[in-house]
Amino acid sequence: MQRRVDEDPWRPVWPDRRSAFDGAGSVMVSQPHVAVVDDDESVRESLPDLLRELGYEAKPFASAEDFLASGCIGDTRCLIADVAMPGMSGLELYRELVLQGHAIPVIFITALTGKSLPRALLQEGAVACLIKPFSEQDLRGALAAALPGT
Repeated sequence: MQRRVDEDPWRPVWPDRRSAFDGAGSVMVSQPHVAVVDDDESVRESLPDLLRELGYEAKPFASAEDFLASGCIGDTRCLIADVAMPGMSGLELYRELVLQGHAIPVIFITALTGKSLPRALLQEGAVACLIKPFSEQDLRGALAAALPGT
């Protein structure tokens, strides 16, 4: 990654990461923001905790509408969305983001079973579709596909 001539030569440069300086002059690197959109409260509480343990910043939302109204879309580097929710579904949320011009990798999660659903979601452009309950290993794999190099 090349620097512009007018950039501070002492400022570290990391691709796909944001950096900031704390009050003591130390460099802090924030991890990619992952939004979790699920109407199930237990998922909204547990999944962000797991994501933080894995080194991601996570923010939960109770609905697709809440996420769209949050003002967090621009900071979101990956979206984990439940497929079936009251109101706007996870797939409808994904389609709305695409219509708005946001290219956010999406990992769908669902309790619905059926072999055709994951295939259809992947054809829509999803990075992965995980069937609940999914393992930490499956989540790690999906995140690695959504956010390569992190």
